[in-house]
Amino acid sequence: MASPAVVEVRRSDRRRRMVSARREGDTVIVFIPGWMSESEERRWVDEMVRRLERSEAKRRSPGRHGDDALRRRCLELSRRYLGGKAIPTTVRWVPPMRTRWASCTPADGTIRISEKLRDAPGWVVDYVLVHELAHLLEPGHDDAFWALARHYPRTERAMGYLEGLSAAAGLGMVGTDGEPPPELGDDEQAAVPA
Repeated sequence: MASPAVVEVRRSDRRRRMVSARREGDTVIVFIPGWMSESEERRWVDEMVRRLERSEAKRRSPGRHGDDALRRRCLELSRRYLGGKAIPTTVRWVPPMRTRWASCTPADGTIRISEKLRDAPGWVVDYVLVHELAHLLEPGHDDAFWALARHYPRTERAMGYLEGLSAAAGLGMVGTDGEPPPELGDDEQAAVPA
């Protein structure tokens, strides 16, 4: 990921040792103790921006680089969470869909993932892939389907992320297949002691 356009430093006299950072849009906000010198501030800002960017890069989906990578990721996720039983014939990125993040046609084994998810964290894309893989085994959204989809450990959190993404963008999407997702999960934040 490219360097952030803006870095904002927030000092706090109540903060004693902890330095933390988070991204808000294109801005990286670095929280530091009020007692730090300007040289320590510069060193910690550089360090926290580097750590945040490295963390974000790790969370990006391995499948974002093309359809072949996306299919390989599907096969790995099928092995890991569905006993290797869900084998898609094709998996591909498609132009943004109006009301869905992804779709699956169980009859021919095709999975389509919206380009809108290319910049989503990898764990969110993984959930969407597992969700669509589960449709290869159980076409509807009945209890048997959800039993399979919930093998992915971050299902609830990813559904909340997608709901928030949809609301923030005003997309009107409610879930992977139009199903309303549950409540939102906690957000992640990088933090280290000074």
